[in-house]
Amino acid sequence: MLRLAIVFFIIAIVAAIFGFGGIAAGAVSIAKIVFFIFLVLFLISLIFGGVGRYRR
Repeated sequence: MLRLAIVFFIIAIVAAIFGFGGIAAGAVSIAKIVFFIFLVLFLISLIFGGVGRYRR
């Protein structure tokens, strides 16, 4: 998922270089959303992975 966010960020940079402002803004917003979803899922997996480890 982090790779997907990076891909959208690179698309946004390339679109901004070529002057496609609308496409760049859309790609940046998608990259932000995907990154925050990744961050939330990563934190949830850390919390539940740590809880499962201490129960044993």
